[in-house]
Amino acid sequence: MIGDMLANARKINGMTKTDLANNTDINIGHLTHIEKGERNPSHKALKSICLALNIPYQPLMYTYDKELNEEQQSYNAINYLSYNKIPAIDKIADFIDCPPTAPGASFALKVPDTSMEPTFAKNSYVYVELNTPLNSKDYGLFYYNNKIIIRKFVSKKGKITLKADSKDLEEIHVSESDKFYMIGKILKIK
Repeated sequence: MIGDMLANARKINGMTKTDLANNTDINIGHLTHIEKGERNPSHKALKSICLALNIPYQPLMYTYDKELNEEQQSYNAINYLSYNKIPAIDKIADFIDCPPTAPGASFALKVPDTSMEPTFAKNSYVYVELNTPLNSKDYGLFYYNNKIIIRKFVSKKGKITLKADSKDLEEIHVSESDKFYMIGKILKIK
């Protein structure tokens, strides 16, 4: 998955593999193996590639040991994960213990509203694993048309729908014209 994200970033930046190899001193054959997912880059190589692409490396680190499954490939999950954006946090309220059942959590987020009740009560905390592609019925944190929302993710025939647990809110059908990113997966706490 990290190779796919690097290939996308390289293409968006209008850079060839030869350009990237020249800017990083990484062999073009090794870059090809990385982009095909046959090898993972070392941390040093990843930092060098990201520097050459002018993107932060930390968002890609969250994808380091992940692979897309068939469902995630069907809706092109790679297109909805951010390789160059990070969450902006206005205020850190506190630190809380990370439960051992959520070892991949990147941060805890206080649920701001009742849209996901009864699954997630207002003012409770959810644990978010950044840049994790979702499967149908996973809960996630999303950037959707300039809003950050928590919703249940549904993928059917390559189409994405975001559902609130509250019956008062309509489903969101994500279209190609929407500004949409998966920020992360909400981890289940047992």
